[in-house]
Amino acid sequence: MPVLASHRKPRTKVRTTTPAVGFTTAALASVTLLSTQSATAAPAEPKPAIEDVQKKVDELYRQAGSATQQYNRAKAASTAQRTKVDTLLSDVAKRTEKINEARRELGAFAAEQYRTGGIAPTATFFLADDPQAYFDQSRLMSRSTERQQKAVDDFRTQQAAASKKRAEAVQSLESLTETQTTLRSSKHKVQNKLTEARSLLAKLTAEEKARLAELERKKEAEAKEKAEKLARRQAAEAKEREEREEREAAEKKAREEAAKESGGDSGSGSGSGTGTGTSPGSGTGTGTGTGADGSYAAKAEKVLAFARAQIGKPYVWGASGPASYDCSGLTQAAWREAGVTLPRTTWDQVKVGTRVATSDLQPGDLVFFYDDISHVGIYKGDGMMIHAPKPGANVREESIYYMPIYGSVRPA
Repeated sequence: MPVLASHRKPRTKVRTTTPAVGFTTAALASVTLLSTQSATAAPAEPKPAIEDVQKKVDELYRQAGSATQQYNRAKAASTAQRTKVDTLLSDVAKRTEKINEARRELGAFAAEQYRTGGIAPTATFFLADDPQAYFDQSRLMSRSTERQQKAVDDFRTQQAAASKKRAEAVQSLESLTETQTTLRSSKHKVQNKLTEARSLLAKLTAEEKARLAELERKKEAEAKEKAEKLARRQAAEAKEREEREEREAAEKKAREEAAKESGGDSGSGSGSGTGTGTSPGSGTGTGTGTGADGSYAAKAEKVLAFARAQIGKPYVWGASGPASYDCSGLTQAAWREAGVTLPRTTWDQVKVGTRVATSDLQPGDLVFFYDDISHVGIYKGDGMMIHAPKPGANVREESIYYMPIYGSVRPA
């Protein structure tokens, strides 16, 4: 039997390429997009040089120091304002009590008048059994009326005074609120500057930190060299001054001896008397000068003894001891040991005492730094100072040339 052909058409296999085309298109689009982004993306910002990081960190610490002085000033003002407000409120309370007493007295008078009623004086005279008794009663009433008037006057006086004090208290409270706002703002500013500085330092590699430390050592060495130069100059000037004083004293003595020898017998007594009068006068003058210098030197010795005892304690902004200090907190506490009260901030401390040139510095003098006067240290001699430097550092000795000098003062 012949094989019959199948009536079905054979299937034609068709390869579907759409997915492949779609995938390829997507891939090409991605490559194109990435290429475009790579071409248009901004180049990575170059890492700042370590010298620039050092300058930026130093500037942030300086700004934090300035904000710390703002905080200290606001804190001192807030404390003083709080004391004033408390005093005013206490005064208002006392005056209010006096008003209440006057009010009670007036109430008693009003009640008495209500009970007795108000009768015209003429009617009272005609109704009186004894005219003399009427006049006696009239004088008593007059005195009573005077007491009532005085009570009214006292009430009004107390009321006006209380109103005035209450207004002062309200104004002081408003000032206190403003001061506390400044206090909070200054605190946040300090914290933000310190956070930024720490963030910059935290991004440094170990190699960069080593390089930064090397820059700090170089800066310290240069500052120390300048301090030594100042010390040599001051020593030379002191020696020259001492030699000049010795020469002047010798010349003076020679003149006095020559005057004695040429005086003769009759003039000897007179010359002796003149010499005696001159000598104590000269001695007193010298003694006074030495006494003044000696007095300051004695105070300065106490100041420096205190400051040395604080070396190694940490810098903490806003602190004034005894466990930690900021720069002006240390100077304030040190001079307090010598019996001298300094204001709290560098901005106010620089106004105390006498301004002195850097070349004329003596131990105990205060040296201020930066154009904004945001730092201060205690001069110890030989171009060196004791100060509370910055956050993360301890109270230490350092060259006064480590920072740009603004000026110096002698507090007492």
